[in-house]
Amino acid sequence: MNKLKETKSLCPECYKLIPAMIVEKDNKVFLEKTCPEHGHFSDVYWEDYDQYKRAMMYENIGVKLDNPRTKVDRGCPYDCGICPEHNSHTILAIIDVTNRCNLRCPICFAHAGAAGYLYEPTKEQIKEMLEDLRSSKPVPPPALQFSGGEPTVREDLPELVSMAKKLGFEHVEVNSNGIKFAESVEYCKTLKDSGVSTIYLQFDGVNADPYIVARGFDLLPIKLKALANLKEAGFRSVVLVPVLVRGVNDNQVGEIIRFAIENRDIVRGVNFQPVSITGRINRSERERMRITIPDLMKLVEEQTDRLITRDDWYPIPTVIPLTRFIGKLKDRSYVDFSVHPHCGMATYLLIDKEKAEPITRYLNVDGFLQTLKHASKLVDEGHKTRAKMEIGASALKNINFGMLRKYLLPVIWKGSYESLSKLHHKMILIGSMHFMDPYNFDVERINRCTIHYATPDKKIIPFCTMNTLHRKNIEQKFSQPLEASKMTPLYDVKEFLSKSK
Repeated sequence: MNKLKETKSLCPECYKLIPAMIVEKDNKVFLEKTCPEHGHFSDVYWEDYDQYKRAMMYENIGVKLDNPRTKVDRGCPYDCGICPEHNSHTILAIIDVTNRCNLRCPICFAHAGAAGYLYEPTKEQIKEMLEDLRSSKPVPPPALQFSGGEPTVREDLPELVSMAKKLGFEHVEVNSNGIKFAESVEYCKTLKDSGVSTIYLQFDGVNADPYIVARGFDLLPIKLKALANLKEAGFRSVVLVPVLVRGVNDNQVGEIIRFAIENRDIVRGVNFQPVSITGRINRSERERMRITIPDLMKLVEEQTDRLITRDDWYPIPTVIPLTRFIGKLKDRSYVDFSVHPHCGMATYLLIDKEKAEPITRYLNVDGFLQTLKHASKLVDEGHKTRAKMEIGASALKNINFGMLRKYLLPVIWKGSYESLSKLHHKMILIGSMHFMDPYNFDVERINRCTIHYATPDKKIIPFCTMNTLHRKNIEQKFSQPLEASKMTPLYDVKEFLSKSK
């Protein structure tokens, strides 16, 4: 056993903070920890040690908030709010607008029926949350996701979207199971007109099996109808979100990517989410279900016949030299993608007519990154013109002539959301974010999180601590009694399927 580093984690039984170690065994990486009361726990952290080391090469510490919302009292991860020790700021803000849902998925314990109470912030509370997010310094979050529960069960969702756009959020997305979209093109148009940029669509596979296991019904026809209606309504940006569980849908990752390519006129990305394990579960069951980012990368390589290889993936902070150079060039602050390098990996498929290939076939990533770092240094020294010339020369050397150069360089020179959007609409993101649970919880990763929940008490809470530690307390604090009249009826999937035949 090779000890890699010390960190802190949670006991999955009592949720107390305990010492932990990241270790390498047989070219796999594990998190090991021992609770004085509940004993030893071991969980796979990353399946491939070589990829673990490679990801660390792109580590970048982020920029802290100038105006944290809470004080350091008990220490991370208990002071979330965000406290002054947090080493990043918000890139994507999330607001849960309800815990009502029109499904009762077996793998979900967050809906109102399971929780036993109704959590649904008022429009005024949501406005206050949005305003608080936009007050963040040195840079407010540009992107927002409305989530739940199922956010589309709120009749005022279009109004909430319009409000977020007016308050300055350039990108607003809705996280949804797709049922309301499948029911009505008009509803899709209403959301489009209100300013929704992207639909974050739950999408577990390309046949019935994973839906029956994870959701209780074959929801694929609903997903397909939702995509058709969204397309008719004018949407050109949908991200497919498969919750990845070993033995359930890990044999479909290649088919899901092919589905995205075939529907590239509307699908902008696939974001695989390896399952986070809630509740108590023994080690053998965890090992049966657990899948890590390197597992996914290997599966993608095998199931796409090496269209996408393991070396095509890069950790999220890889883009920091680009965003920091643009910021220096434009003399303004941009968000820092400074998540921990083991939180997520991604690549882009560049779409050129009927051909889809990873961006790495067109771009020497490491060569261009080195130029960006040196160019940033030149700007710091007052040589902005020389820096631009270096970037231009590097583009000729490291970026193949054609579409990528045509759309990437305007992002650098203009630094605008519009130029970035044009680039994104020529590509498909293939990525994965592995959100933590009490078994693989690493405080060091929490400290770098950039995906944050806003709450009615003006706190901004990192994703994994919200779902592991804080959700129940926050929701109960602002909850209402769960009355039958306030419950959202379970959607009649069978009726939809009978009508669609």
